[in-house]
Amino acid sequence: MIQHFIATHRTPWSITAALLVSFMVLAPAESQAGGYIGGSIGQSYIELNAGSPEVPEVLDEEDFGWKAMIGYEFDLPVITLGVEVDYVDFGSPSGDVLDSKIEVDANGFAGFGTAGIDIGPLGVFAKYGMISWDASLSIDGFDLGSEDGTDPAYGVGLKFGLASVEVRGEYEIYDIEDSEDVALVSVGIVWRF
Repeated sequence: MIQHFIATHRTPWSITAALLVSFMVLAPAESQAGGYIGGSIGQSYIELNAGSPEVPEVLDEEDFGWKAMIGYEFDLPVITLGVEVDYVDFGSPSGDVLDSKIEVDANGFAGFGTAGIDIGPLGVFAKYGMISWDASLSIDGFDLGSEDGTDPAYGVGLKFGLASVEVRGEYEIYDIEDSEDVALVSVGIVWRF
């Protein structure tokens, strides 16, 4: 009798899956309003333009990179908006060009506006802003001087948060003058307060 009741009143998997997806989509996200600090480590990529006076060929190298961040988010009904300031160290990528060792040492401060959507503990976000950068170039150990500037920066990321701790994965592009590509792929931890 009980087995017959269970067999005839079993909820189909499609209804269960639909209810679960609906709950995830309609579930209110945890309030993320407030400040945060954090840090990330990852891989930096620097590709210099071909035909530069100092570098006759394209330099396309990578190195260990890291960043520290501080920010504030405003939790709105559907999206989260915020501001963030980062210190980014791209490391010192180096490579051989025409039998000479080329090394670039680059870092900078970036300011971003952020926008994201949270679904429960998961969230996606995008950021757009500017980076004030400084880079020095050396060939075979001889310093050729440094350059600096301010250029656009943007990125996307995925985050997972529990209580006041959040894990982030990010891909950021820095549209730096006289370069083909400057980017940072990183994973980090953020503490919210």
